[in-house]
Amino acid sequence: MVYVVADGAVAPKNNFVLPFLLDGLELHGRLVRLGSAVDEIILAHDYPAPVAHLLAEALTLTAMLGSIFKYKGVLNLQIKGDGPVGLLVCDATDGGQLRGYAKFDRTCLPTFCNKKSNAAQLLGVGYLAFTVESGPEKERYQGIVELGGRTLEQCAHHYFRQSVQFEAVLKIGVSCDRDKTWRTGGIMLQCLPRKESMAPNGKIDEAWKQHRDLVQKIKPITLYQSCISPFSVLFELFNGDNIRVYEAKNLCAKCSCSKERVELVLAALPNEEIESLKVNGNIVVTCEFCNLQTIFRESDLTELRDTGRLE
Repeated sequence: MVYVVADGAVAPKNNFVLPFLLDGLELHGRLVRLGSAVDEIILAHDYPAPVAHLLAEALTLTAMLGSIFKYKGVLNLQIKGDGPVGLLVCDATDGGQLRGYAKFDRTCLPTFCNKKSNAAQLLGVGYLAFTVESGPEKERYQGIVELGGRTLEQCAHHYFRQSVQFEAVLKIGVSCDRDKTWRTGGIMLQCLPRKESMAPNGKIDEAWKQHRDLVQKIKPITLYQSCISPFSVLFELFNGDNIRVYEAKNLCAKCSCSKERVELVLAALPNEEIESLKVNGNIVVTCEFCNLQTIFRESDLTELRDTGRLE
């Protein structure tokens, strides 16, 4: 086995995405591991286990995709269906900040509570969409496909084939300990555009099939266990390949909500609608992502009016 660790590359334990390349095979990959980041996002809400499991998978998938696209802004994953879990939304910024939430019908969930999460049952019929927002001066990119597959992994594979149109394989592992601590891990391998001079006699195609099978067979626990070095995961999985590992990107849970953003929303509403939002004289706005409540008392609204920020 021959491997090269690029300058600056270190072996982090949690909350990272680690890019790597299998030299000479045009196979490019990402290894993701989330600890406190996914735990913080999930525990902000009282999610039933199947919903939390599905959101954890979606956050891991978002982190992987966010490291592939080149953008300055936000990559958004949205999964919408007609099942008990009607909506999953996850964001990843170019700086590695993650957030996400799920909407679900609690009355329809008991059937699934004691079973392993099944995306097809929980989501039903719907669509999966990735949107890349890089600011007003850049063109917005969006890929959208119908949900296809029993698991979120299979839905992602369907997305790659139909929308992005490149060969890719991924594996995601999710764990919730007895103390309700969530951890996830994921690996994605992508077959880069081929150069004929580098692929004599179908070498790339055969290599892709072999390595795709390796990724599909990896044990999920290997992906999320922080005691296992990510370098060890790669070197044992792709034993015999020339592996080039690049600098890891740190990930964290961070919501972009703020009181100032809520003020802008209120400023765009007519006064009648603002009055209708009051409960006991106050307006309480709860962020769907981080569950943080922002309270506007009458004195706050008066100040906004006096300063011209509210009509």
